[in-house]
Amino acid sequence: MTRLPLVSSPIDIAGPATNWWDHVNESDQWQDGIFYSLCASYALVSAVALIQLIRIDLRVPEYGWTTQKVFHLMNFVVNGVRAIVFGFHKQVFLFHYKVLTLAILDLPGLLFFSTFTLLVLFWAEIYHQARSLPTDKLRISYIAINGAIYFIQACIWVYLWVNDNSTVEFIGKIFMAVVSVIAALGFLLYGGRLFLMLRRFPIESKGRRKKLHEVGSVTAICFTCFLIRCFVVVLSAFNSDASLEVLDHPVLNLIYYLLVEILPSALVLYILRKLPPKRVKSETAKKIFSCNNSVESVKHETNNCSPRL
Repeated sequence: MTRLPLVSSPIDIAGPATNWWDHVNESDQWQDGIFYSLCASYALVSAVALIQLIRIDLRVPEYGWTTQKVFHLMNFVVNGVRAIVFGFHKQVFLFHYKVLTLAILDLPGLLFFSTFTLLVLFWAEIYHQARSLPTDKLRISYIAINGAIYFIQACIWVYLWVNDNSTVEFIGKIFMAVVSVIAALGFLLYGGRLFLMLRRFPIESKGRRKKLHEVGSVTAICFTCFLIRCFVVVLSAFNSDASLEVLDHPVLNLIYYLLVEILPSALVLYILRKLPPKRVKSETAKKIFSCNNSVESVKHETNNCSPRL
């Protein structure tokens, strides 16, 4: 008498899930639906950043280009470029030269790095001013680091254009992972330092608690998103099945870009949504109101609430 197996084989169990995954990845309708959804999501975040930028400029036009305005402008640009890329996903993923696809997909990622490390620069200036440390070299360091990253990445793209080499492509992915690690460590270093400094601030107030929440939340969100980006990029470098530069991995692209760009951008814009106070003629009133500003007012607080715009 033949015994029947009591437990299904692993192949039988994994079969339906694998078939579903393959069906979604190979379906033109699913591909278009997912990539157009990414396009709409990025366009929405970009529009929110632009609206917030306009509101800030109308509120305090005399302050010029503050860090807050530049951050919202760069968010508008980054998310707008991503929306365009995914709106034309078929053309982007099917370029004859793969280096064009890599460049178009990676360039917004570099801009995302520059946008959010602007917050690291801002927090570093706050921390250094509070500790009476020099701040004149911080902006130079920010520009130098970003310039070096863009230069190295451009060299990689040029080499791939001349000689499509899989080893150089692998190096390019590892380089992008290292860039993400740098950003994550920057948030952990200066976001953590500023958070601890605010916790030790002697005056207990609603503004202090709010700024603790802002700095802590933004640090956690950005550190996590750059860490996830690093992990996925390294995984795709060693495993072609996890590649993000192909048209037939729409689900992986959806999960990746939601976790590392769309949700972090939306959450940070929401956390830093408060408008700066209107400029008042009275110096005393200006000092009082400046302490209620968003993250930018932490710099005021650490300098006896004297605004530096």
